Amino acid sequence: MPTVPFSGALSVVVPVRNEEDNLDPLIREIATALAGLEAFEIIYVDDGSTDETGLRLASLNAHFPMLRVLRHRQSCGQSQAITTGVRAARHAWIATLDGDGQNDPADIPVMLKKLADPALPANLELLAGWRARRNDNFVRRLSSRIANGVRSRILKDSTPDTGCGLKVFARETYLALPNFDHMHRFLPALVMRNGGAVVSVPVSHRPREHGISKYGIHNRLWVGIVDLFGVAWLQRRVRLPEIDHTAER
Repeated sequence: MPTVPFSGALSVVVPVRNEEDNLDPLIREIATALAGLEAFEIIYVDDGSTDETGLRLASLNAHFPMLRVLRHRQSCGQSQAITTGVRAARHAWIATLDGDGQNDPADIPVMLKKLADPALPANLELLAGWRARRNDNFVRRLSSRIANGVRSRILKDSTPDTGCGLKVFARETYLALPNFDHMHRFLPALVMRNGGAVVSVPVSHRPREHGISKYGIHNRLWVGIVDLFGVAWLQRRVRLPEIDHTAER
């Protein structure tokens, strides 16, 4: 069982920037997928959008009482948008997914069921989505393959797809991690560095129907090189003690 038991309540954090046409259908899908939970909230973090994202979220807020909207006045990046949402979350467990509609919210309940699987590690703290079949163009698939290969070789995080936006984790786990720009790309390595277990779960991946991707070879690989070696440095500096409980008084 996970270190933080799942109580049936979930906060879904969705970072968005200029995704005006993807808001309504995705929010409806999330609400439908999670209807069976005891409680849930949907937190959209508008990372300084310059289109109609803010106005449309305000309109949708009136129709979906579980929807909460936060906004960055200026874009701070996807990692900071996720952090803003996690800090504001009211529940102990978090699910994140990208706001472009390529992640399928129907995969969230499937991932949540795995939290009760006794065969999983006792220190499970992160379920990472794995897009085994990508619905992207050749350039995006290539850039992702290169980035995942380089990262995996250096960090040895045993995670085939850290770029998937669909993840489930304990709120306290995330808040205990080092916080920096682009950290969302390195969550498995950071969780493992703190002694937590990570399990990858195959999930669906859908084609983008609206808007333009924010990532390519440049900002998926080269921009993250400094962060990659920074995380590797953090890995080498960590020392996790083994507690001898027989000495407790």
